[in-house]
Amino acid sequence: MTLINQLSAFAVNTRFDDLPAEVVDETKRLILDSLGCALAAIEHPKGRIGIEYGRLLGVSGNATIIGTSNRVSVFGAAVANGELINALDMDAILPPGHVTPYVLPGALAMAESLGCAGKDLIRSVAVAHEMSWRLGKAMDYLRDTRDGKVSPPQVFGYSCTIFGATAAIGILQGQSADRLANSLGIAGCISPVQSLMSFFQHTPSTTIKYLAAGALVQAAMMAAHMGDLGHRGDLQVLDDAEYGFPKFIGTRKWEPARITAELGSRWGFVSEQSYKPYPHCRILHGPLDCLIEIVEKNQIQPAEIEAIKVFVEGFVERPVWLTRDIREVHDGMFSIAHGMAIGAHRLPFGKAWQDPENVFSPSVMALMDRVTHEVHPDYVKQLTANNGARPSRVEVRARGRTFVAERLYPKGSPSPDPATRMTNEEIIAKFRHNADGVLSDRDINSTVNAVMELDGVSDFSAVMQYVAASTRTELNQVLSKANPR
Repeated sequence: MTLINQLSAFAVNTRFDDLPAEVVDETKRLILDSLGCALAAIEHPKGRIGIEYGRLLGVSGNATIIGTSNRVSVFGAAVANGELINALDMDAILPPGHVTPYVLPGALAMAESLGCAGKDLIRSVAVAHEMSWRLGKAMDYLRDTRDGKVSPPQVFGYSCTIFGATAAIGILQGQSADRLANSLGIAGCISPVQSLMSFFQHTPSTTIKYLAAGALVQAAMMAAHMGDLGHRGDLQVLDDAEYGFPKFIGTRKWEPARITAELGSRWGFVSEQSYKPYPHCRILHGPLDCLIEIVEKNQIQPAEIEAIKVFVEGFVERPVWLTRDIREVHDGMFSIAHGMAIGAHRLPFGKAWQDPENVFSPSVMALMDRVTHEVHPDYVKQLTANNGARPSRVEVRARGRTFVAERLYPKGSPSPDPATRMTNEEIIAKFRHNADGVLSDRDINSTVNAVMELDGVSDFSAVMQYVAASTRTELNQVLSKANPR
């Protein structure tokens, strides 16, 4: 069997009862966290554009754009929700990088439109994450090292998530193994390009970021539907390292045994699934943990800070992280200087970090000038010992003293330190904060209860109704605001 055939068989043959309890639990957490990230983004420029474009793809239908009263086509809802989930960069992390905003939106739209049971959505989303994680482990990784030095690839991105995204849709459509294999074969041939390294190198940075969620979701929806309608896919696209997917996606490394080893009997994605407390690039989460510990423990005000020195990950000496040119709200989303400056102001974690009043606050902009950084001296050593390590150190000079804090694993990560894992209670608290002001208290409670008990839900469309109606504003009011472009 080809790799595509094996992945298809895995997807189709996996039943809910085959899923370990920890996989079911993690999938629920991912769904709840992602819904919250989307709700927090409905007034963010990238989120608003996603909503508007989603409506262009079909203004009538039975799928919900999260946080709005709009029910549109499955294509429009999937694209809009992908953009919303990723807009604040507060969504979950899994090798090869971001996975959830690419593989979840199509599944949400299909499960809602078809009235699928919660168990079916859980297994489709679990399969999508496992498949994406395995493909990610078979290819280059952004945090690769070689000969004791940082060795990031020249071509990198998250395009391989198209296989998991397509599989999730195909599972919910009830595709046979043969038909889903064709869908996956199509997906491999229409995946978006790997543009992440270009994003890192160019400023001002694009709001497309490392890969527009809507673009990959749209391709996955096309692949699944075309396969279901009878198109033939390239079943050898993953097996041919010279002319197939590994070649045209640009990976230096190709270890296909990682894709199929114990496939169906061992679930690996749970061991590396991380969550983001802060709406900022993950590389700054360890330093932010350190900084916030310092300023909160010592009640240090931003005006008291003379200097902040940050020790960061080894591959960040690129323009997107080094920028101090903050023109739009999203420009601070990756900037080391801006991220540390806004973190020092102890704002609530969430959309407040990208509120224009805070992004361009004179206090934040002034503090940026007092932030410096260098690569952590133990970065490669610690990463080699544990690939989940993100060694961080922050030194804050204030009141004539230097305050220091260090971290090896940022909050939200599975690690040898159980305190770094986000508990269910913390995931729920994050969702509640992100949904506050968008949903009513009743709908917030209903969403939490329904998602955390999703395996008992007979029709997922009922769940999406809880996150549909906006109490703050109707969609046309959102879109009538100043055009973010």
